[in-house]
Amino acid sequence: MAEFAAHALPVTNSAFRFVLSGHVQGVGFRPFVYRLAERHGLTGRVQNQLGEVEIIAVGQPDSLQQFQQELVHDAPPLSRPAIDKIERLDIEAFDGFEIVASSGQANARIFVPHDYFMCDDCRRELHDPSDRRYRYPFINCTQCGPRYTLIEALPYDRANTSMAGFPLCADCNEEYLDPGDRRFHAEPVACPACGPQLTFHDKADTKSLFASAAMHAALDKLRDGEIIAVKGIGGYHLMCDARDYSAVDKLRQRKHRPAKPLAVMFPLSGEDGLEVVRTYASVSSEEAGLLASPARPIVLTSKKNGSDLADNIAFGLGEVGAFLPYSPLHQLLLEAFDGPLVATSANISGEPVLTENTEVEDRLAGVADAFLHHDRPIVRPADDPVFRRIAGVMRPLRIGRGCAPLELELSGRQERPLLAVGGHMKGALALAWDNRAVISPHIGEMDSPRSLRVFEQVASDLQRLYGVQAERIVCDAHRGYTTHRWAREQSLPVETVWHHHAHASAVAAEYAREGQWLMFTWDGVGLGEDQTLWGGEALLGEPGAWRRVCSLRPFRLPGGERAGREPWRSAAALHWTCGRPWPDCPDRDGIAESAWRKKLNCPETSAAGRLFDAAAALILNAHQTSYEAEGPMLLESLCRSCAEPVDLPLDTDANGVWRSDWEPLLDVIADTRRTQVSRAEVLHSSMALVLLQQARKIREGNLVTQVGLCGGVFQNRILAEQVVSLLQDDGFRVLLPSVLPGNDAALCFGQLAELAARDTSG
Repeated sequence: MAEFAAHALPVTNSAFRFVLSGHVQGVGFRPFVYRLAERHGLTGRVQNQLGEVEIIAVGQPDSLQQFQQELVHDAPPLSRPAIDKIERLDIEAFDGFEIVASSGQANARIFVPHDYFMCDDCRRELHDPSDRRYRYPFINCTQCGPRYTLIEALPYDRANTSMAGFPLCADCNEEYLDPGDRRFHAEPVACPACGPQLTFHDKADTKSLFASAAMHAALDKLRDGEIIAVKGIGGYHLMCDARDYSAVDKLRQRKHRPAKPLAVMFPLSGEDGLEVVRTYASVSSEEAGLLASPARPIVLTSKKNGSDLADNIAFGLGEVGAFLPYSPLHQLLLEAFDGPLVATSANISGEPVLTENTEVEDRLAGVADAFLHHDRPIVRPADDPVFRRIAGVMRPLRIGRGCAPLELELSGRQERPLLAVGGHMKGALALAWDNRAVISPHIGEMDSPRSLRVFEQVASDLQRLYGVQAERIVCDAHRGYTTHRWAREQSLPVETVWHHHAHASAVAAEYAREGQWLMFTWDGVGLGEDQTLWGGEALLGEPGAWRRVCSLRPFRLPGGERAGREPWRSAAALHWTCGRPWPDCPDRDGIAESAWRKKLNCPETSAAGRLFDAAAALILNAHQTSYEAEGPMLLESLCRSCAEPVDLPLDTDANGVWRSDWEPLLDVIADTRRTQVSRAEVLHSSMALVLLQQARKIREGNLVTQVGLCGGVFQNRILAEQVVSLLQDDGFRVLLPSVLPGNDAALCFGQLAELAARDTSG
């Protein structure tokens, strides 16, 4: 940061130009500067300039010094300013201090603001009967409200948002133009007289209800055990009473979501807002801090026994995804309902969350009983982020509304702007230029036409908002991925990155530590350099220079991709590979085994994720699942303590890769004389020991002590924490992703890091 104190200041008035970057737009920074200048008796001006803020300040030297310090130290809580430049100017004459209109002509250093929760000031006004915004579901100010989901273009001014269609009334306009007001240039500012309104539509009734009548009608439906689609900030939620087993069951049946956990929104109450949450869940200090943070994410918390939460919220799992209301509409709903509500994304399973009033009624006509709409357009979707505490740190499982777009730095400079399109599952993309990388919110699984449309919109929006046009594309090497095919259809040069190299580079780039890494990349499956399906690998090196040094004994997957939702196929393959019978195998007609023996549609894999799938089939009889990683999640929830592990053989293959042989473990996980808990615990302890043994082998010849863990398998808290403990006790430094998810959502960032390393080495 530039140092103002380095300038020798005369005792008379001086004039200085400050340029600040960082998160300084959409967070009330300009009115803060105005009030700060007034307090210190300074004259001059402040102006937004496409992501930067320029300040001209004239005054006494001691006042200017204090002003500079407080610009950063006392900045609004949602801002993160950095002083990039300080220049001394000739004295200019100003009558006072003013905020001038935003400039769209400056060189861009753009930061797109996130969508924020409702601040305490607005919450107080929401409940004040004397306030003109009393119980208004769209109350906001410079410290809160939607941003990313309503911005059409930058600079961030009202005319460039979806609020442009709501002309301000005289009262709102007066606040909007008053630099001393909390709502000065709060772009979504509105009130009941001039702003968005609620509409309620019941499928059984052609008549619509508006404003407070709409809210009351929605509440009546919820109390009657029905399902309501509620439009929020980044999309719609499907909501129902979280204490009503029948309502939850009806939602599951209609959405064809028989078992996947459902998130629950709890009323805000108590000093820290978590009083109700604590009646249903045990909340650690780390979880509490994140639950109440401005992002208001979904946080996985330990369920308390004996609560009245419906048992079918999260079948067989010990956690519930809890979050607090983050918009005034949610706040009013939860307060009036006086209890927790299921709040799950309103979408067709795997697709991006729905955002448009007519589309949601059309596509969810068979799911929701009624719809609570509003008329503020959502420019682009942003699903709710999800976090879980693993190894003592709150780590994202999904980034979204409130924390994305997420900006990170790359160690290498991108000479030509680059678009990274990620993988196929948990779709997200990233844009890089110079040393900046911007990662999009979660999009969804890339299986449907709508997912691709939203993907294309987000790709276009990121480039347009940041004023950067991609000149090349990087994608996963798997030719069957939708994102790979899309990349090849564009008119730009395309480069590919191996799936697990991208996983490894994402972690390496996040921490930017010198020296080589031993990176364990354990997930479901991803295409490897030898054209087999990797997923239980250890890679040695650094971005741009990875080589596989460890893996698991491979086996062939009967049915290929079908094994992801039919874990019995992985279990059968383990038996057939070892020449063992499996009496309980669902392949009664022998078709799958015959194809397996003929090597028909039976790709080879070394994936740890498929090994856990096989264990779930054998331990839990989970022959088919309805969502990704269902079986392994149920196995994890059974574990209570560490068990005596099975010591698995470790030898090199013909290519010099160390491989752990899982066959002795099969004896335990297939042993029905042992309890399910015992077998699940042995599985986790044995796989943790496998990783330690592999790390030791590589350290012997390479002196590497820096270990990274990435891939969806390490979102298993039991496994990850056992691994971390074993490695740390053995002298390794262990790092897991903490800014981006460890799953495929981070592939786009890893792809950027790989290309940056290639460019540097080239």
